[in-house]
This record gives sequence, structure tokens and C-alpha cells, in this order.
Amino acid sequence: MANPLRGEVIRLYKNLLFIGRDYPQGYVFFRERMKTAFMKNKDVTDPEKIKKLVARGDFVIKELEALYFLRKYRAMKKRYYEPNK
Repeated sequence: MANPLRGEVIRLYKNLLFIGRDYPQGYVFFRERMKTAFMKNKDVTDPEKIKKLVARGDFVIKELEALYFLRKYRAMKKRYYEPNK
């Protein structure tokens, strides 16, 4: 019997792969770490535990987006403003 939450897990995996393209340490590093994390939890069958893990993955996505926005903000600030000394 297929797990009804399988689609959510696949969606999370694809979203993380997409977001990981801009990771500061490189896409390969990010992909390997992400794959390790997913493989570590591959045997989880409890729906509540899977929901918690998916929620944690969504939190990681938000944190990565915040990291990218901060990096873009800092780059833009360096271009347009003089450094305060």
C-alpha cells in the first residue's frame, strides 16, 4: 500500500533541489547533504512523524530563502552605499 504522504515528500524534495542551486557551498554539497537527510528517514512510516519531518523541511526552505534574500540585500547595499567608517 502506498503512503498517502508520498506526494508531499516528493514535492519537498523537488523544492529543496530547486532552492539548493544557489547554496553558498555549492549545489553538489547541498544535494549530497539533502539526500543523506532524506535517506536517513526513508523507513519512517508513521504519518504523524512524516508530517513533522515535512514541516521541518518547509521550515528549512524558509530559512534558505531568508539566507538568499539577506545575501542579495548585502550585495545591493555594497553597490549603492558608501561604507561607514
